[in-house]
Amino acid sequence: MLSLSPTASSSVPEFAGANRHTTRAPDRVSRAVQRAVDFIDACFAEPISLSELAAVAELSISRFAVRFSAEIGVSPQQYVRLVRVRHAQRLLRRGLPPSIVAAEVGFFDQSHLCRHFKRVLGRTPREWLSANG
Repeated sequence: MLSLSPTASSSVPEFAGANRHTTRAPDRVSRAVQRAVDFIDACFAEPISLSELAAVAELSISRFAVRFSAEIGVSPQQYVRLVRVRHAQRLLRRGLPPSIVAAEVGFFDQSHLCRHFKRVLGRTPREWLSANG
């Protein structure tokens, strides 16, 4: 299971277990992939397609997907989900209700947020807040 590192400080968050199959160190991300990461970080709350990310990276869709996964350690779709969950954690800590948080970070509704939150962190937002609040 992927989870967010609570101390991730670089522009590319570190994910537990995410880099075990990569050949490059996380701090050696290509410019193309870094452009996509920057785009995701800026636009995570909006729908983001693989073709849009490939265009930002100036690569074909297939080449982009392979390079992104190799350099970051997760697929582009997984990375978007992880970024959204990371931002959801921040907003939940501030006391915002999950229904508002879901809309703010790009999930369709509260159920969508809870499903992905649990998939990433192994806990629902309520369970996570109880343990970390």
